[in-house]
Amino acid sequence: MAAKSTGTPDHPQQLTPDEIKELVRLVSETGVEEVEVENGDFRLRIVGKSAPAPVIASATAVPSPPVPSPGEVPVPVVTAQQEAPPSAAAVEDDDKCENVKSPMVGTFYRSPAPDSPPFVQVGDRVDANTVLCIVEAMKLMNEIKAEMAGTVRRVLVENGQPVEYGQPLYAIEPA
Repeated sequence: MAAKSTGTPDHPQQLTPDEIKELVRLVSETGVEEVEVENGDFRLRIVGKSAPAPVIASATAVPSPPVPSPGEVPVPVVTAQQEAPPSAAAVEDDDKCENVKSPMVGTFYRSPAPDSPPFVQVGDRVDANTVLCIVEAMKLMNEIKAEMAGTVRRVLVENGQPVEYGQPLYAIEPA
């Protein structure tokens, strides 16, 4: 499966995070052992669970992560059925709050850079388009938005910690 190319030969179009998630989902659901996509400087290789090698992604045109990382980073394979159990800090019992959950496996960052303040603090009012955090997956920085208006009541993950698909990140009291 190749990326749609609307870029020029000198500046090929990169895969979007949603296209990468779709490729990972297809690999996990179909049992395909390996998929590789290459477009200019961008190279993505997804290896299924049954294959011996880890998933490795590398790209030279991707912005650098907020913390230093090696040239190639092994990334766990995400399966559609992989649902993390709610953390003990999750506010499931609090009827007023709704949890914002991670849409992918990755590393949780509260701020855009190590020396920057967090996107939001406990007590901040947010709207549906407010960026709460970043989840880094396969060297791509994915902004996670509130998708609801309300007030941030709890941050459920420590900065720099790995997160699972479906893991609660924030508890927000809807407006």
